[in-house]
Amino acid sequence: MREAGPRVTSEQYDSWCAAKCAGIEIVDGTVLVRPVASKRHNRLARLLANALDAAGGSEWNADTDFDVRLQDVPLNNRRPDVVVYRAETIDESPTRPADVLLLAEVVSPGSETTDRVVKLDQYATAGIPFYWRIEQAVGVVPIVHTYVLDPASRCYRAGEVFTGLVKATAPYPVELDLSSL
Repeated sequence: MREAGPRVTSEQYDSWCAAKCAGIEIVDGTVLVRPVASKRHNRLARLLANALDAAGGSEWNADTDFDVRLQDVPLNNRRPDVVVYRAETIDESPTRPADVLLLAEVVSPGSETTDRVVKLDQYATAGIPFYWRIEQAVGVVPIVHTYVLDPASRCYRAGEVFTGLVKATAPYPVELDLSSL
């Protein structure tokens, strides 16, 4: 990601139209332009969101491509690849960490350090209970790394790792076969 323009406040950002907010994230008030995702990346995110959505019942929704407001000052807005959030908050914007159960990121060339280190720390600090990181490469079966928040330390501990077939029990039971990608 590259910097694009001056620092913004949450009030300024909230006044922008949806088109202006698309394709960017805000970190410590700085606008970062997100690279365009590949079809493989988008497919992985959509398949994961669909499986998590179906398994989440009436309490949890799973969707893609919208802001999660990690903090207001300085403004930290991330746009995770997949967000599992309380279904009752579907019309609330921005989505807040208290309403998020799980965030997932599909690692792409250029986002390795951000997804593996930076977002891991930011999401834990914000109190997101679960983080999933999906490693993908052409011709290689995707690997899903799961993390569980230790609420006392606000750090993640490594959870299960799945290659191809995901059969997770937390945050709720979900099964998804990614081996054909």
